[in-house]
Amino acid sequence: MRSSVATATIKPEKSLRRTLIGVQEPGRVQAPLPQDEHDNFFWTYTEEPHRTRRQAIIKAHPEVLKLCGPEPLTKYLVTAVMGLQITCAYLLRNTPVLSWPFLLTAYVIGATANQNLFLAIHEISHNLAFKSPLANRMFAVFANLSIGIPYSASFRPYHLTHHKSLGVSGLDTDLPTTLEAFFLDSLAGKAFFCTFQILFYALRPMFVYVLPITRIHLFNIAVQVAFDWVLVHYAGGNALAYLIMSSFLAGSLHPCAGHFIAEHYVFSHPSPAQKDPATGAQLPETYSYYGPLNLLTYNVGLHNEHHDFPAIPWSRLPALHNIAKEFYAELPRHESWVKVMWQFVLDEEVGLWCRVKRAEGGRKVGGWKEQELGSNEGNSIAGVR
Repeated sequence: MRSSVATATIKPEKSLRRTLIGVQEPGRVQAPLPQDEHDNFFWTYTEEPHRTRRQAIIKAHPEVLKLCGPEPLTKYLVTAVMGLQITCAYLLRNTPVLSWPFLLTAYVIGATANQNLFLAIHEISHNLAFKSPLANRMFAVFANLSIGIPYSASFRPYHLTHHKSLGVSGLDTDLPTTLEAFFLDSLAGKAFFCTFQILFYALRPMFVYVLPITRIHLFNIAVQVAFDWVLVHYAGGNALAYLIMSSFLAGSLHPCAGHFIAEHYVFSHPSPAQKDPATGAQLPETYSYYGPLNLLTYNVGLHNEHHDFPAIPWSRLPALHNIAKEFYAELPRHESWVKVMWQFVLDEEVGLWCRVKRAEGGRKVGGWKEQELGSNEGNSIAGVR
């Protein structure tokens, strides 16, 4: 029977959080896992599940490879949302920042629009707006404009590393650090994290590893600063404040922001097989959501599908799900992103410790050498080489 994470009532015991999932391969000496008594993540020796499932799906349904490739509609949607945000910023130019019209517009329209643009940049990072990698790099900088702060150039290498190094400590910057998990392991701490999670996602990578500054980073910064200056010059500081407020709220207590937590935090109760390292059983570490908010977020809720095939654009992920539905029907899923945040904060057995981590494997991706305006990484037929 399909498991629904959002309605689960059985909770994992705290003593299980240090479960070592998986078994060593014969004849191979594994790197020792961390033994810090304050580290309560789910550590594992097993490979991330998406490569294996991708290979199985291709074997069973080779036609899914025809779904790979750019989605032309993306550029039109990005342009429309950009136009909406700039229009709202201009109309609010004389509205006090701490007024209900300003804040309500920033929350309802602005945060939803900028979350949409965050996820458009996510799509573009996989070269899924244009065939040309250079065109995708340039368009990501354009999509970044109404977010107010330059980040698209840095997002791409960090995000592609997340795909190729899922759960690998020291590489996957989507993972909370031990310091975050330790100090925020309380109701108040988790509420603080949910409220300011956009800041954690923005600042955490710099404490994990620092990207070298390349031409695409400088270009991203220069274009964003120029746009912000023009906006302030012609519409005033409140217009820019609207865009930045929209970005903050997009990653705060907003329904669409629930996807940040829903995607990879472990909400499932470990089965007996998963408790026993000798079985090699895995905890689910990627969760999908099939609700209506996908219409506003480039189908990011189909997250197992996306990690299985990063080269399939948002518009064709439902087709992938339908073709290979036997592979997805039994995977745990979330029914509501709002409920995800509610449970994350209030359930004492769910929190920042509830992530699967690996001590080895994976690699850094893209943007590591001074070349053109970004690498062609992530453009292979299946999306992950």
